[in-house]
Amino acid sequence: MHTNHKDYIFLRCCVLLSVLVFLCYLLINLGALSLIIDSDRSKISLIILLLYIGSSLHWFYLAWTLGNESDSVSELSAGRIIKDNNKINHYLKFCEGKTFIQKQEMLSVLSDEMSNRHSFGYMSVDFLLKLGLTGTVVGFILMLIPIGEIKEFDPQVLQQLLATMSGGMAVALYTTLTGLLTSMLLKFQYFLLDTTVTNVINYLSGRLHEES
Repeated sequence: MHTNHKDYIFLRCCVLLSVLVFLCYLLINLGALSLIIDSDRSKISLIILLLYIGSSLHWFYLAWTLGNESDSVSELSAGRIIKDNNKINHYLKFCEGKTFIQKQEMLSVLSDEMSNRHSFGYMSVDFLLKLGLTGTVVGFILMLIPIGEIKEFDPQVLQQLLATMSGGMAVALYTTLTGLLTSMLLKFQYFLLDTTVTNVINYLSGRLHEES
């Protein structure tokens, strides 16, 4: 008999969220977060951070939903009746009295529905990365604009020019760094959900073949 072990996906996501909140507290306490936001004149870094927070809230909600579905699979593997009204329960009710092919088709639909819930997250991952690259371009533009305004090589003018160029470089570097870090973190967060979805579908597929 195909066995299934409790996944604890929601608990793992809670632990990860706690670590992320603690890291955010450290960044705020050390002044790194305010430095990034204040140094970025384009405010793209702030947009990236707000998008990451919104996507993480969506991720945490999906983790709670998937945790309930994973618990239902654990109850099913233990021979208990599923009481929660979720996609797993709907799938099992649909399969009653159906042929093997119909069950297999429904399992494929269930797999697509559970995976498609993560599409917003992966779109956000791509958006975060693209925003970071956009900030890089904007930063270089801000850095190069003052060069065209040079009319004479006065030391004071050059000093102001270097200060302006460093501001543009800060925009390029901070937006790139923020976009890369948040996109990698968010991709890992949704990877955890994908792993659990795969485990759930694999268990249901194994159970389906055993019953056939």
